Amino acid sequence: MYILNQRKNQHGVSLVELIMFIVIVSVALAGILLVMNQTTRGSADPLLRKQAITAAYSLLEEIELQDFSPASGAVNVAVTQANRASGYHIISDYNGFSTSGIFSLNDPTSASAVLPNYNATVAVVPQGVWNGIAAGSAVQIDVTVTAPQGLTVTATGYRTNYK
Repeated sequence: MYILNQRKNQHGVSLVELIMFIVIVSVALAGILLVMNQTTRGSADPLLRKQAITAAYSLLEEIELQDFSPASGAVNVAVTQANRASGYHIISDYNGFSTSGIFSLNDPTSASAVLPNYNATVAVVPQGVWNGIAAGSAVQIDVTVTAPQGLTVTATGYRTNYK
């Protein structure tokens, strides 16, 4: 009788219970890892997309900050990577601008781009009568950046000839 009571008071886990616990935890962990793998594989690389968006909006802001019409006596030339920071430009000078590699505005002639495998193109389209603004007094600016894996991001902005 003493031996039976001793077995009742034993604490711990049997071998069968331990194996069942390991199997259940393994199946649950495998399921979670499978879901995480599918989620990561199905999504675009967020770093490439974020860099493309940042480059597009940076170039868009650079263009929007230019003069709408030329200052008196100013000579306008089309924007190139070499004259981007040094020359005087108005918004329409950026129409057709393209670059292979994203360069810093402060260092446009550097041999190494900040984002070497990205490409950017710019289209500046004059708007007709637009929201009560006279024709020719507003432009739509489209900056398209292509990331290394073919991901394309377009940033669109508008600029008016305000005085």
